Amino acid sequence: MAQDEASVSVRPGPRHVAIIMDGNGRWATMRGRPRLFGHHAGARRVREIVEACPDLGVKYLTIFGFSTENWKRTQIEVAGLMSLFRSYIRKEARALRDQNVRVRFIGDRPGLDHKLQALMDELEEMTAHCTGTNLTIALNYGGRDEVARATKRLAEDVAAGRLNPADIDVETLPKYLDTCVLPDPDLVIRTSGEARISNFLLWQSAYAEYDFVDTLWPDFSREVFGRAIESYSCRDRRFGGVKG
Repeated sequence: MAQDEASVSVRPGPRHVAIIMDGNGRWATMRGRPRLFGHHAGARRVREIVEACPDLGVKYLTIFGFSTENWKRTQIEVAGLMSLFRSYIRKEARALRDQNVRVRFIGDRPGLDHKLQALMDELEEMTAHCTGTNLTIALNYGGRDEVARATKRLAEDVAAGRLNPADIDVETLPKYLDTCVLPDPDLVIRTSGEARISNFLLWQSAYAEYDFVDTLWPDFSREVFGRAIESYSCRDRRFGGVKG
């Protein structure tokens, strides 16, 4: 039975939005261009979405740039993506700082090349004082890998006597995750029509709302983003409980 529009409870928008930016390759293929053409178009789209966050009430934005599984792609595509990441940081660093955007990176950083790591460190340091939008970029990131690395660090603390096993609970592991200083995402968006989470923020998204949109990432405009935020605001989040 359709719910009367007047009875829909409008709630505050999401504070933290995470996005799986999918569809760059297909977008390029549809235009008869190589996949890297689509990745460059997708990188340009990031700026528009970051700039839209303040007006939409989004304080934290986390984007999935490169997964631990993406190394399986062709050497040409991987090399092109690494070059794109370096270029993006160099081109956008000053604009991000001037827009008061704080940038963080999550993922297995030692698995990336040293030049890229140095640029990541520099951008984090450059924007550490910023108090506006918090942009987190996941590079060489996988949810299972993150949990495994966190568990290893937790086990090391137990072995060293810094942590009592009896004190470990569901609040303990998040302190060891890459996202330990971030709130959990309220809304996870995946573009391009695919309906899977692809090993992204597995622990953190336990109670996130999901929105799988058909739009390919290079076409994911401020307007599409706004509609996703509006849709979220009409959802009833119960976190396992019931009304009343």
